[in-house]
Amino acid sequence: MPEPRIVIVGFPGAQILDIAGPLEVFSTASRFLSIPPYSTQVVSIGGGPVLSTSGLEYATTPIEKVVGDVDTLVVAGGRDFDQATDDAELVGHIRRVAGRSRRVTSVCSGAFLLAAAGLLDGRQATTHWADCAQLELDYPDVSVDPDAIYVHDGDVWTSAGVTAGIDLSLALVADDYGRQAAALVAKQLVVYLRRSGGQGQFSAMLAAQSANEEPIRDLLAWLPEHLADDLSIPVMAARTHLSERQFSRLFKLEVGITPAEHVEAVRMEAACRLLETTLFTIEQIARACGFGAPETMNRAFRRRLNTTPSDHRHHFGPA
Repeated sequence: MPEPRIVIVGFPGAQILDIAGPLEVFSTASRFLSIPPYSTQVVSIGGGPVLSTSGLEYATTPIEKVVGDVDTLVVAGGRDFDQATDDAELVGHIRRVAGRSRRVTSVCSGAFLLAAAGLLDGRQATTHWADCAQLELDYPDVSVDPDAIYVHDGDVWTSAGVTAGIDLSLALVADDYGRQAAALVAKQLVVYLRRSGGQGQFSAMLAAQSANEEPIRDLLAWLPEHLADDLSIPVMAARTHLSERQFSRLFKLEVGITPAEHVEAVRMEAACRLLETTLFTIEQIARACGFGAPETMNRAFRRRLNTTPSDHRHHFGPA
């Protein structure tokens, strides 16, 4: 079988991890899987060394010289994506190479370049959460999912920011060679959590770290170790020595969502981790994470991830 050809597009001001993350996934897959090795090529207008946002230069070859069939086109994002989208020559070459590619993908704000090339019209897509509103405004023909880690629509895949490019690339390996192959690559890269496309761009625990008020901050630190406890508003309000009304108001002000929404989000993240890393039964995980019955956890998974615990384990659980 021929080597699958991966072409990664960079530009001045691209983020180095948007390029290096996918490169490492495909390189690791080539080294550790019994497959035709991926052939990777990083390109830019004119070729030569290109300066990334971090100040690190990376070597490229001219995109003008990309001819023949391409398996996967990957378009990176970065700080200066707005200048890149104004580069008619770059956008034109992305459109040209996309026409020769089996599938077209983007990392972070690389979605803007795909959109500028007309490759996202009528499709669902995502980008870094901070840029989703701008993508929706600039390209109204694109249906933007502001929360997804990555979105797969036909032969086009788009991902969220920075490390989401690794999640996307692992999904591409799974698409090519199966879940167990992707799991082996993830293990070699020491990627602890292989996130599904439907999971949020940042975790509830991460979002909660910005809380300033001490009683709320202390409660948030306590919650993950007590998910099976009674976490009703009266119980949590009593723990913070606030009235239920004061607690609910302060919690939403500090965290941005209601206490009930946050508790469910943290329980969901814990359940995902256990489904992905253990062989505990669905019933055991439901109890350990505070859902009680599997049916309650199942409803939460369908509502938040549009899947079931069993399907989540099938796609992301231990190989």
